[in-house]
Amino acid sequence: MRLRKDTKGHGTKGVFELLSGWRRTKENLPFKDRVADAYSDVMVTYTMTSSLYFITFGMGASPFTNIEAVKIFCQNMCVSILLNYFYIFSFFGSCLVFAGQLEQNRYHSIFCCKIPSAEYLDRKPMWFQTVMSDGHQQTSHHETNPYQHHFIQHFLREHYNEWITNIYVKPFVVILYLIYASFSFMGCLQISDGASIINLLASDSPSVSYAMVQQKYFSNYSPVIGFYVYEPLEYWNSSVQEDLQRLCSGFTAVSWVEQYYQFLKTSNISANNKTDFISVLQSSFLKKPEFQHFRNDIIFSRAGDDNNIIASRLYLVARTSRDKQKEVTEVLDKLRPLSLSKSIRFIVFNPSFVFTDHYSLSVTVPVLIAGFGVLLVLILTFFLVIHPLGNFWLILSVTSIELGVLGLMTLWNVDMDCISILCLIYTLNFAIDHCAPLLYTFVLATEHTRTQCIKSSLQEHGTAILQNITSFLIGLVPLLFVPSNLTFTLFKCLLLTGGCTFLHCFVILPVFLTFFPPSKKHHKKKKRAKRKEREEIECIEIQENPDHVTTV
Repeated sequence: MRLRKDTKGHGTKGVFELLSGWRRTKENLPFKDRVADAYSDVMVTYTMTSSLYFITFGMGASPFTNIEAVKIFCQNMCVSILLNYFYIFSFFGSCLVFAGQLEQNRYHSIFCCKIPSAEYLDRKPMWFQTVMSDGHQQTSHHETNPYQHHFIQHFLREHYNEWITNIYVKPFVVILYLIYASFSFMGCLQISDGASIINLLASDSPSVSYAMVQQKYFSNYSPVIGFYVYEPLEYWNSSVQEDLQRLCSGFTAVSWVEQYYQFLKTSNISANNKTDFISVLQSSFLKKPEFQHFRNDIIFSRAGDDNNIIASRLYLVARTSRDKQKEVTEVLDKLRPLSLSKSIRFIVFNPSFVFTDHYSLSVTVPVLIAGFGVLLVLILTFFLVIHPLGNFWLILSVTSIELGVLGLMTLWNVDMDCISILCLIYTLNFAIDHCAPLLYTFVLATEHTRTQCIKSSLQEHGTAILQNITSFLIGLVPLLFVPSNLTFTLFKCLLLTGGCTFLHCFVILPVFLTFFPPSKKHHKKKKRAKRKEREEIECIEIQENPDHVTTV
Protein backbone atom coordinates (compact mmCIF):
# COMPACT_ATOMS: atom_id res chain seq x y z
CA MET A 1 0.00 0.00 0.00
CA ARG A 2 2.86 2.37 0.76
CA LEU A 3 4.28 1.81 -2.73
CA ARG A 4 0.94 2.53 -4.37
CA LYS A 5 0.51 5.75 -2.38
CA ASP A 6 4.01 6.99 -3.27
CA THR A 7 3.78 6.29 -7.00
CA LYS A 8 0.25 7.65 -7.10
CA GLY A 9 1.41 11.21 -6.44
CA HIS A 10 3.86 11.25 -9.34
CA GLY A 11 1.69 9.30 -11.79
CA THR A 12 -1.42 11.40 -11.30
CA LYS A 13 0.71 14.55 -11.51
CA GLY A 14 1.72 13.59 -15.04
CA VAL A 15 -1.86 12.73 -15.97
CA PHE A 16 -3.23 16.04 -14.69
CA GLU A 17 -0.42 18.09 -16.24
CA LEU A 18 -0.88 16.47 -19.66
CA LEU A 19 -4.65 16.82 -19.40
CA SER A 20 -4.23 20.48 -18.43
CA GLY A 21 -1.89 21.02 -21.38
CA TRP A 22 -4.45 19.40 -23.69
CA ARG A 23 -7.20 21.66 -22.38
CA ARG A 24 -5.08 24.76 -22.95
CA THR A 25 -4.80 24.01 -26.66
CA LYS A 26 -7.28 25.57 -29.10
CA GLU A 27 -10.09 23.32 -30.22
CA ASN A 28 -10.09 24.65 -33.77
CA LEU A 29 -6.62 23.19 -34.35
CA PRO A 30 -6.15 19.70 -35.84
CA PHE A 31 -5.90 17.06 -33.15
CA LYS A 32 -2.31 16.23 -34.18
CA ASP A 33 -1.25 19.81 -33.52
CA ARG A 34 -3.11 19.79 -30.20
CA VAL A 35 -1.33 16.62 -29.06
CA ALA A 36 2.03 18.03 -30.18
CA ASP A 37 1.41 21.28 -28.27
CA ALA A 38 0.34 19.38 -25.14
CA TYR A 39 3.42 17.12 -25.20
CA SER A 40 5.82 19.98 -25.87
CA ASP A 41 4.26 21.91 -22.97
CA VAL A 42 4.33 19.12 -20.39
CA MET A 43 6.67 16.26 -21.19
CA VAL A 44 9.94 18.17 -20.71
CA THR A 45 9.20 18.96 -17.05
CA TYR A 46 7.64 15.55 -16.48
CA THR A 47 10.73 13.86 -17.93
CA MET A 48 12.99 15.86 -15.61
CA THR A 49 10.93 15.06 -12.51
CA SER A 50 10.71 11.38 -13.49
CA SER A 51 14.49 11.35 -13.88
CA LEU A 52 14.78 12.89 -10.41
CA TYR A 53 12.58 10.15 -8.92
CA PHE A 54 14.55 7.47 -10.73
CA ILE A 55 17.92 8.84 -9.58
CA THR A 56 16.85 9.21 -5.96
CA PHE A 57 15.25 5.79 -5.60
CA GLY A 58 17.88 4.24 -7.86
CA MET A 59 20.50 5.15 -5.28
CA GLY A 60 18.32 3.53 -2.63
CA ALA A 61 18.16 0.36 -4.75
CA SER A 62 21.93 0.33 -5.30
CA PRO A 63 24.50 -1.68 -3.29
CA PHE A 64 25.10 1.45 -1.17
CA THR A 65 21.96 0.50 0.78
CA ASN A 66 22.54 -2.36 3.23
CA ILE A 67 18.91 -2.62 4.40
CA GLU A 68 17.08 -5.18 2.31
CA ALA A 69 13.61 -3.75 2.99
CA VAL A 70 14.66 -0.27 1.82
CA LYS A 71 16.41 -1.75 -1.20
CA ILE A 72 13.31 -3.73 -2.25
CA PHE A 73 11.10 -0.67 -1.75
CA CYS A 74 13.37 1.49 -3.91
CA GLN A 75 13.61 -1.18 -6.60
CA ASN A 76 9.83 -1.37 -6.80
CA MET A 77 9.63 2.41 -6.93
CA CYS A 78 12.06 2.55 -9.86
CA VAL A 79 9.99 0.03 -11.79
CA SER A 80 6.80 1.94 -10.97
CA ILE A 81 8.30 5.25 -12.09
CA LEU A 82 9.33 3.75 -15.42
CA LEU A 83 5.90 2.21 -15.93
CA ASN A 84 4.23 5.51 -15.04
CA TYR A 85 6.41 7.43 -17.47
CA PHE A 86 5.82 5.09 -20.41
CA TYR A 87 2.12 4.95 -19.58
CA ILE A 88 1.86 8.74 -19.78
CA PHE A 89 4.09 8.91 -22.84
CA SER A 90 2.35 6.17 -24.81
CA PHE A 91 -1.06 4.92 -23.68
CA PHE A 92 -2.46 8.11 -22.16
CA GLY A 93 -1.19 10.11 -25.12
CA SER A 94 -2.95 7.66 -27.43
CA CYS A 95 -6.13 8.22 -25.46
CA LEU A 96 -5.76 11.97 -26.09
CA VAL A 97 -5.31 11.33 -29.82
CA PHE A 98 -8.41 9.16 -29.86
CA ALA A 99 -10.37 11.78 -27.90
CA GLY A 100 -9.19 14.48 -30.32
CA GLN A 101 -10.36 12.47 -33.31
CA LEU A 102 -13.76 11.93 -31.71
CA GLU A 103 -14.08 15.60 -30.84
CA GLN A 104 -13.03 16.77 -34.31
CA ASN A 105 -15.52 14.47 -36.01
CA ARG A 106 -18.23 15.28 -33.42
CA TYR A 107 -18.45 11.79 -31.97
CA HIS A 108 -19.42 11.19 -28.36
CA SER A 109 -16.36 10.78 -26.12
CA ILE A 110 -17.90 7.94 -24.08
CA PHE A 111 -20.32 6.09 -26.35
CA CYS A 112 -18.27 6.75 -29.54
CA CYS A 113 -21.44 7.43 -31.57
CA LYS A 114 -22.32 10.42 -33.74
CA ILE A 115 -23.69 13.32 -31.68
CA PRO A 116 -27.27 14.08 -32.77
CA SER A 117 -28.22 17.46 -34.16
CA ALA A 118 -29.63 20.21 -31.99
CA GLU A 119 -33.12 19.79 -33.48
CA TYR A 120 -33.13 16.10 -32.65
CA LEU A 121 -31.95 16.70 -29.07
CA ASP A 122 -34.65 19.33 -28.48
CA ARG A 123 -37.32 16.64 -28.98
CA LYS A 124 -35.73 14.32 -26.39
CA PRO A 125 -35.94 14.33 -22.56
CA MET A 126 -33.58 16.44 -20.49
CA TRP A 127 -31.50 13.47 -19.27
CA PHE A 128 -30.90 12.39 -22.87
CA GLN A 129 -29.82 15.90 -23.83
CA THR A 130 -27.42 16.01 -20.88
CA VAL A 131 -25.85 12.64 -21.73
CA MET A 132 -25.58 13.07 -25.48
CA SER A 133 -24.74 16.78 -25.75
CA ASP A 134 -21.13 17.79 -26.41
CA GLY A 135 -21.52 21.17 -24.75
CA HIS A 136 -21.50 23.16 -27.97
CA GLN A 137 -25.12 22.86 -29.01
CA GLN A 138 -25.98 26.32 -27.80
CA THR A 139 -23.35 28.06 -29.91
CA SER A 140 -22.85 28.24 -33.62
CA HIS A 141 -19.12 27.55 -33.35
CA HIS A 142 -16.68 25.99 -30.95
CA GLU A 143 -14.83 28.19 -28.50
CA THR A 144 -11.14 28.35 -29.22
CA ASN A 145 -10.21 28.03 -25.53
CA PRO A 146 -13.01 26.41 -23.49
CA TYR A 147 -10.52 25.60 -20.69
CA GLN A 148 -10.98 29.16 -19.46
CA HIS A 149 -14.48 28.17 -18.33
CA HIS A 150 -13.32 25.20 -16.26
CA PHE A 151 -14.59 25.85 -12.74
CA ILE A 152 -11.14 25.49 -11.07
CA GLN A 153 -9.50 27.59 -13.77
CA HIS A 154 -12.25 30.20 -13.47
CA PHE A 155 -11.93 30.29 -9.68
CA LEU A 156 -8.15 30.70 -9.81
CA ARG A 157 -8.28 33.40 -12.50
CA GLU A 158 -11.22 35.47 -11.28
CA HIS A 159 -11.05 35.09 -7.51
CA TYR A 160 -8.02 33.41 -5.95
CA ASN A 161 -5.28 35.14 -7.97
CA GLU A 162 -6.69 38.56 -7.16
CA TRP A 163 -7.09 37.71 -3.49
CA ILE A 164 -3.66 36.14 -2.82
CA THR A 165 -1.81 39.00 -4.58
CA ASN A 166 -3.75 41.66 -2.73
CA ILE A 167 -1.50 44.05 -0.84
CA TYR A 168 -3.54 43.61 2.36
CA VAL A 169 -3.19 39.82 2.30
CA LYS A 170 0.59 39.72 1.90
CA PRO A 171 1.48 40.74 5.50
CA PHE A 172 -0.68 37.93 6.88
CA VAL A 173 1.01 35.42 4.57
CA VAL A 174 4.42 36.58 5.79
CA ILE A 175 3.26 36.15 9.40
CA LEU A 176 1.88 32.70 8.53
CA TYR A 177 5.22 31.65 7.06
CA LEU A 178 7.10 32.91 10.12
CA ILE A 179 4.81 30.81 12.33
CA TYR A 180 5.34 27.82 10.02
CA ALA A 181 9.11 28.27 10.09
CA SER A 182 9.14 28.69 13.89
CA PHE A 183 7.22 25.48 14.54
CA SER A 184 9.35 23.63 11.98
CA PHE A 185 12.57 24.81 13.60
CA MET A 186 11.25 23.92 17.05
CA GLY A 187 10.34 20.43 15.84
CA CYS A 188 13.72 19.89 14.19
CA LEU A 189 15.39 20.51 17.57
CA GLN A 190 13.36 17.67 19.13
CA ILE A 191 14.08 14.88 16.63
CA SER A 192 14.41 11.46 18.24
CA ASP A 193 15.14 7.99 16.91
CA GLY A 194 12.22 5.60 16.73
CA ALA A 195 13.64 2.17 17.61
CA SER A 196 10.41 1.03 19.22
CA ILE A 197 8.60 -2.20 18.53
CA ILE A 198 5.30 -0.35 18.99
CA ASN A 199 5.73 1.33 15.62
CA LEU A 200 5.86 -2.01 13.81
CA LEU A 201 2.87 -3.76 15.36
CA ALA A 202 -0.88 -3.52 15.05
CA SER A 203 -2.31 -0.97 17.46
CA ASP A 204 -4.49 -3.60 19.19
CA SER A 205 -1.69 -6.14 19.58
CA PRO A 206 -1.00 -7.53 23.10
CA SER A 207 2.69 -6.81 22.51
CA VAL A 208 1.86 -3.12 22.26
CA SER A 209 0.07 -3.26 25.62
CA TYR A 210 3.10 -4.94 27.16
CA ALA A 211 5.46 -2.36 25.70
CA MET A 212 3.30 0.53 26.92
CA VAL A 213 3.18 -0.85 30.46
CA GLN A 214 6.90 -1.53 30.44
CA GLN A 215 7.68 2.00 29.30
CA LYS A 216 5.30 3.51 31.83
CA TYR A 217 6.37 1.65 34.98
CA PHE A 218 9.78 0.08 34.28
CA SER A 219 11.39 2.45 31.83
CA ASN A 220 14.35 3.01 34.17
CA TYR A 221 15.64 -0.47 33.36
CA SER A 222 17.17 -1.61 30.12
CA PRO A 223 16.01 -4.79 28.36
CA VAL A 224 17.35 -8.01 29.82
CA ILE A 225 20.59 -8.61 27.91
CA GLY A 226 21.68 -12.18 27.31
CA PHE A 227 25.43 -12.64 27.88
CA TYR A 228 26.49 -15.82 26.06
CA VAL A 229 29.95 -17.33 26.50
CA TYR A 230 30.25 -19.71 23.54
CA GLU A 231 33.74 -21.19 24.12
CA PRO A 232 35.19 -23.35 26.93
CA LEU A 233 36.43 -21.13 29.74
CA GLU A 234 38.45 -21.72 32.91
CA TYR A 235 35.82 -20.45 35.36
CA TRP A 236 37.87 -21.67 38.34
CA ASN A 237 40.73 -19.36 37.41
CA SER A 238 40.83 -16.16 39.48
CA SER A 239 41.87 -14.03 36.48
CA VAL A 240 38.86 -15.27 34.51
CA GLN A 241 36.60 -14.45 37.45
CA GLU A 242 38.01 -10.92 37.56
CA ASP A 243 37.44 -10.49 33.81
CA LEU A 244 33.81 -11.58 34.16
CA GLN A 245 33.24 -9.18 37.05
CA ARG A 246 34.82 -6.36 35.06
CA LEU A 247 32.61 -7.03 32.04
CA CYS A 248 29.48 -7.15 34.20
CA SER A 249 30.34 -4.01 36.14
CA GLY A 250 27.59 -1.40 35.91
CA PHE A 251 24.92 -4.07 35.41
CA THR A 252 22.63 -5.98 37.69
CA ALA A 253 23.59 -9.56 36.84
CA VAL A 254 21.38 -12.64 37.07
CA SER A 255 24.24 -15.12 36.89
CA TRP A 256 24.93 -18.68 37.90
CA VAL A 257 28.60 -17.72 38.17
CA GLU A 258 28.03 -15.15 40.91
CA GLN A 259 25.60 -17.43 42.74
CA TYR A 260 28.04 -20.34 42.55
CA TYR A 261 30.95 -18.26 43.81
CA GLN A 262 28.77 -17.07 46.67
CA PHE A 263 27.72 -20.66 47.39
CA LEU A 264 31.34 -21.82 47.55
CA LYS A 265 32.23 -18.98 49.88
CA THR A 266 29.25 -19.59 52.18
CA SER A 267 29.81 -23.35 52.30
CA ASN A 268 33.57 -22.85 52.81
CA ILE A 269 34.36 -25.11 49.88
CA SER A 270 37.58 -24.77 47.95
CA ALA A 271 37.29 -25.36 44.18
CA ASN A 272 40.49 -24.03 42.67
CA ASN A 273 40.90 -26.67 40.00
CA LYS A 274 38.77 -27.94 37.16
CA THR A 275 37.82 -31.27 38.71
CA ASP A 276 36.64 -29.86 42.05
CA PHE A 277 34.90 -26.89 40.39
CA ILE A 278 32.78 -28.99 38.03
CA SER A 279 32.19 -31.78 40.57
CA VAL A 280 30.77 -29.45 43.24
CA LEU A 281 28.78 -27.58 40.57
CA GLN A 282 27.05 -30.75 39.32
CA SER A 283 26.69 -32.75 42.49
CA SER A 284 25.87 -30.05 45.00
CA PHE A 285 25.04 -26.58 43.60
CA LEU A 286 22.67 -27.54 40.79
CA LYS A 287 20.93 -30.14 42.98
CA LYS A 288 19.61 -27.54 45.40
CA PRO A 289 16.02 -26.37 44.61
CA GLU A 290 16.84 -22.66 44.73
CA PHE A 291 19.57 -23.10 42.06
CA GLN A 292 17.99 -25.69 39.79
CA HIS A 293 16.81 -23.00 37.32
CA PHE A 294 20.49 -22.51 36.39
CA ARG A 295 20.60 -25.97 34.78
CA ASN A 296 19.54 -24.51 31.42
CA ASP A 297 22.26 -21.86 31.60
CA ILE A 298 25.20 -24.31 31.52
CA ILE A 299 26.10 -26.71 28.70
CA PHE A 300 28.29 -29.65 29.79
CA SER A 301 30.28 -31.95 27.56
CA ARG A 302 31.58 -35.33 28.68
CA ALA A 303 34.64 -36.94 27.12
CA GLY A 304 35.29 -40.22 28.91
CA ASP A 305 35.57 -39.43 32.62
CA ASP A 306 36.33 -35.76 31.95
CA ASN A 307 33.51 -33.13 32.13
CA ASN A 308 33.82 -29.72 30.49
CA ILE A 309 31.72 -26.54 30.36
CA ILE A 310 31.61 -25.69 26.66
CA ALA A 311 29.12 -22.80 26.89
CA SER A 312 27.13 -20.82 29.43
CA ARG A 313 24.95 -17.77 29.73
CA LEU A 314 24.01 -15.08 32.22
CA TYR A 315 21.68 -12.09 32.10
CA LEU A 316 22.45 -8.40 32.58
CA VAL A 317 20.12 -5.50 33.37
CA ALA A 318 21.28 -1.88 33.41
CA ARG A 319 19.62 1.08 35.00
CA THR A 320 18.76 3.76 32.47
CA SER A 321 17.37 7.28 32.50
CA ARG A 322 14.46 8.60 30.45
CA ASP A 323 16.61 8.60 27.32
CA LYS A 324 16.54 4.83 27.37
CA GLN A 325 17.10 4.19 23.69
CA LYS A 326 20.28 6.25 23.53
CA GLU A 327 21.76 4.47 26.56
CA VAL A 328 20.92 1.01 25.20
CA THR A 329 22.68 1.95 21.97
CA GLU A 330 25.69 3.09 24.00
CA VAL A 331 25.68 -0.25 25.88
CA LEU A 332 25.75 -2.10 22.58
CA ASP A 333 28.54 0.09 21.26
CA LYS A 334 30.52 -0.65 24.42
CA LEU A 335 29.94 -4.40 24.79
CA ARG A 336 30.25 -5.54 21.18
CA PRO A 337 33.85 -4.35 20.65
CA LEU A 338 34.79 -5.96 23.96
CA SER A 339 33.51 -9.32 22.70
CA LEU A 340 36.16 -9.20 19.98
CA SER A 341 39.08 -7.76 21.96
CA LYS A 342 38.85 -9.59 25.30
CA SER A 343 40.13 -13.07 26.01
CA ILE A 344 36.58 -14.13 26.87
CA ARG A 345 34.62 -14.80 23.69
CA PHE A 346 30.99 -13.81 24.23
CA ILE A 347 27.87 -12.52 22.48
CA VAL A 348 25.33 -10.07 23.89
CA PHE A 349 21.77 -10.18 22.57
CA ASN A 350 18.21 -9.10 23.24
CA PRO A 351 15.31 -9.17 20.71
CA SER A 352 15.03 -5.39 20.99
CA PHE A 353 18.59 -5.10 19.64
CA VAL A 354 17.23 -6.12 16.25
CA PHE A 355 15.13 -2.96 16.14
CA THR A 356 18.00 -0.88 17.53
CA ASP A 357 20.34 -2.05 14.78
CA HIS A 358 17.61 -1.74 12.17
CA TYR A 359 16.73 1.84 12.99
CA SER A 360 20.28 2.99 13.49
CA LEU A 361 20.95 1.91 9.92
CA SER A 362 17.57 3.17 8.71
CA VAL A 363 18.35 6.68 9.84
CA THR A 364 21.91 7.02 8.60
CA VAL A 365 21.83 5.21 5.25
CA PRO A 366 18.67 6.82 3.78
CA VAL A 367 19.81 10.26 4.93
CA LEU A 368 23.10 9.76 3.10
CA ILE A 369 21.20 8.55 0.03
CA ALA A 370 18.93 11.60 0.17
CA GLY A 371 21.96 13.86 0.47
CA PHE A 372 23.62 12.29 -2.58
CA GLY A 373 20.30 12.53 -4.42
CA VAL A 374 20.01 16.25 -3.68
CA LEU A 375 23.61 16.78 -4.82
CA LEU A 376 22.96 14.99 -8.11
CA VAL A 377 19.77 16.96 -8.63
CA LEU A 378 21.57 20.24 -8.11
CA ILE A 379 24.30 19.24 -10.56
CA LEU A 380 21.80 18.16 -13.20
CA THR A 381 19.53 21.15 -12.84
CA PHE A 382 22.50 23.52 -12.92
CA PHE A 383 23.21 22.50 -16.50
CA LEU A 384 19.60 22.06 -17.62
CA VAL A 385 17.85 25.05 -16.12
CA ILE A 386 17.43 28.07 -18.39
CA HIS A 387 17.40 30.66 -15.61
CA PRO A 388 19.61 30.24 -12.47
CA LEU A 389 17.08 32.06 -10.27
CA GLY A 390 14.57 29.32 -11.01
CA ASN A 391 17.00 26.76 -9.63
CA PHE A 392 17.70 28.95 -6.62
CA TRP A 393 14.00 29.34 -5.80
CA LEU A 394 13.46 25.61 -6.29
CA ILE A 395 16.21 24.81 -3.79
CA LEU A 396 14.74 27.23 -1.24
CA SER A 397 11.21 25.88 -1.71
CA VAL A 398 12.20 22.23 -1.42
CA THR A 399 14.36 22.93 1.63
CA SER A 400 11.50 24.80 3.30
CA ILE A 401 9.05 21.98 2.59
CA GLU A 402 11.49 19.28 3.72
CA LEU A 403 12.32 21.03 6.99
CA GLY A 404 8.64 21.81 7.54
CA VAL A 405 7.62 18.17 7.18
CA LEU A 406 10.53 17.07 9.39
CA GLY A 407 9.74 19.55 12.16
CA LEU A 408 5.95 19.19 12.12
CA MET A 409 6.05 15.40 12.12
CA THR A 410 8.30 15.54 15.19
CA LEU A 411 5.77 17.78 16.94
CA TRP A 412 3.11 15.24 15.89
CA ASN A 413 4.95 12.50 17.85
CA VAL A 414 6.46 10.84 14.78
CA ASP A 415 9.92 9.42 15.43
CA MET A 416 12.75 9.06 12.93
CA ASP A 417 12.11 5.47 11.98
CA CYS A 418 12.42 3.68 8.65
CA ILE A 419 9.00 4.77 7.37
CA SER A 420 9.43 8.44 8.23
CA ILE A 421 12.86 8.51 6.58
CA LEU A 422 11.46 7.01 3.37
CA CYS A 423 8.65 9.56 3.45
CA LEU A 424 11.18 12.38 3.79
CA ILE A 425 13.01 11.10 0.71
CA TYR A 426 9.68 10.99 -1.10
CA THR A 427 8.89 14.53 0.09
CA LEU A 428 11.97 15.79 -1.74
CA ASN A 429 10.65 14.41 -5.03
CA PHE A 430 7.03 15.39 -4.38
CA ALA A 431 7.99 19.00 -3.63
CA ILE A 432 10.14 19.36 -6.76
CA ASP A 433 7.43 17.69 -8.85
CA HIS A 434 4.90 20.39 -7.91
CA CYS A 435 7.03 23.50 -7.35
CA ALA A 436 9.31 23.24 -10.41
CA PRO A 437 6.67 23.92 -13.14
CA LEU A 438 5.23 26.83 -11.18
CA LEU A 439 8.61 28.43 -10.50
CA TYR A 440 10.08 28.04 -13.96
CA THR A 441 6.94 29.37 -15.61
CA PHE A 442 7.18 32.41 -13.34
CA VAL A 443 10.87 32.97 -14.02
CA LEU A 444 10.49 32.71 -17.80
CA ALA A 445 7.28 34.76 -17.98
CA THR A 446 7.45 38.04 -19.92
CA GLU A 447 4.66 40.02 -18.30
CA HIS A 448 5.31 43.57 -17.07
CA THR A 449 5.16 42.84 -13.33
CA ARG A 450 5.90 39.99 -10.96
CA THR A 451 2.24 39.92 -9.93
CA GLN A 452 1.12 39.29 -13.50
CA CYS A 453 3.78 36.61 -13.90
CA ILE A 454 2.67 34.67 -10.82
CA LYS A 455 -0.95 34.97 -11.90
CA SER A 456 -0.16 33.46 -15.29
CA SER A 457 1.86 30.70 -13.59
CA LEU A 458 -1.03 29.79 -11.32
CA GLN A 459 -3.45 29.86 -14.23
CA GLU A 460 -1.24 27.51 -16.22
CA HIS A 461 -0.28 24.98 -13.54
CA GLY A 462 -2.56 25.70 -10.56
CA THR A 463 -5.40 23.46 -11.74
CA ALA A 464 -3.16 20.42 -12.27
CA ILE A 465 -1.36 20.96 -8.93
CA LEU A 466 -4.64 21.36 -7.06
CA GLN A 467 -6.19 18.29 -8.67
CA ASN A 468 -3.16 16.12 -7.98
CA ILE A 469 -2.69 17.17 -4.34
CA THR A 470 -6.42 16.77 -3.68
CA SER A 471 -6.51 13.26 -5.15
CA PHE A 472 -3.28 12.44 -3.26
CA LEU A 473 -4.79 13.50 0.08
CA ILE A 474 -8.07 11.72 -0.61
CA GLY A 475 -6.09 8.57 -1.38
CA LEU A 476 -4.61 8.72 2.14
CA VAL A 477 -8.00 8.40 3.86
CA PRO A 478 -8.09 4.54 3.79
CA LEU A 479 -4.85 4.51 5.79
CA LEU A 480 -6.80 5.81 8.79
CA PHE A 481 -8.81 2.59 8.99
CA VAL A 482 -5.80 0.25 9.14
CA PRO A 483 -5.16 -0.71 12.81
CA SER A 484 -1.41 -0.26 12.64
CA ASN A 485 0.91 2.33 14.13
CA LEU A 486 3.21 1.88 11.15
CA THR A 487 0.43 2.79 8.72
CA PHE A 488 -0.64 5.73 10.88
CA THR A 489 2.94 7.01 10.80
CA LEU A 490 2.83 6.76 7.01
CA PHE A 491 -0.46 8.68 6.97
CA LYS A 492 0.95 11.48 9.13
CA CYS A 493 4.10 11.92 7.05
CA LEU A 494 2.32 11.87 3.68
CA LEU A 495 -0.41 14.20 4.95
CA LEU A 496 2.23 16.71 6.03
CA THR A 497 3.97 16.28 2.67
CA GLY A 498 0.82 17.12 0.74
CA GLY A 499 -0.17 19.93 3.11
CA CYS A 500 3.21 21.68 3.13
CA THR A 501 3.51 21.42 -0.65
CA PHE A 502 0.01 22.86 -1.09
CA LEU A 503 0.84 25.71 1.32
CA HIS A 504 3.97 26.65 -0.62
CA CYS A 505 2.46 26.36 -4.11
CA PHE A 506 -0.73 28.34 -3.41
CA VAL A 507 0.09 30.64 -0.50
CA ILE A 508 3.76 31.23 0.22
CA LEU A 509 5.35 31.29 -3.25
CA PRO A 510 2.63 33.45 -4.91
CA VAL A 511 3.23 36.13 -2.27
CA PHE A 512 7.00 35.93 -1.83
CA LEU A 513 7.65 35.97 -5.57
CA THR A 514 5.85 39.31 -5.91
CA PHE A 515 8.50 41.23 -3.96
CA PHE A 516 11.65 39.10 -4.38
CA PRO A 517 13.80 38.63 -7.50
CA PRO A 518 13.81 37.88 -10.37
CA SER A 519 13.04 41.36 -11.67
CA LYS A 520 10.89 41.85 -14.78
CA LYS A 521 12.41 45.21 -15.82
CA HIS A 522 14.44 43.71 -18.66
CA HIS A 523 11.21 42.43 -20.20
CA LYS A 524 9.84 45.97 -20.16
CA LYS A 525 12.96 47.25 -21.92
CA LYS A 526 12.69 44.56 -24.58
CA LYS A 527 9.05 45.36 -25.22
CA ARG A 528 9.78 49.09 -25.46
CA ALA A 529 12.59 48.41 -27.97
CA LYS A 530 10.29 46.23 -30.06
CA ARG A 531 7.55 48.87 -29.98
CA LYS A 532 10.01 51.58 -31.06
CA GLU A 533 11.32 49.38 -33.88
CA ARG A 534 7.78 48.68 -35.03
CA GLU A 535 6.99 52.40 -35.10
CA GLU A 536 10.11 53.09 -37.18
CA ILE A 537 9.17 50.42 -39.70
CA GLU A 538 5.68 51.83 -40.06
CA CYS A 539 7.09 55.30 -40.86
CA ILE A 540 7.68 54.64 -44.53
CA GLU A 541 7.93 57.21 -47.30
CA ILE A 542 6.46 56.05 -50.54
CA GLN A 543 7.39 57.87 -53.77
CA GLU A 544 5.12 57.28 -56.76
CA ASN A 545 6.54 56.79 -60.23
CA PRO A 546 4.63 56.19 -63.47
CA ASP A 547 6.47 52.91 -64.03
CA HIS A 548 6.99 51.55 -60.52
CA VAL A 549 6.67 52.31 -56.84
CA THR A 550 9.85 52.90 -54.87
CA THR A 551 9.74 52.30 -51.14
CA VAL A 552 12.24 54.02 -48.93
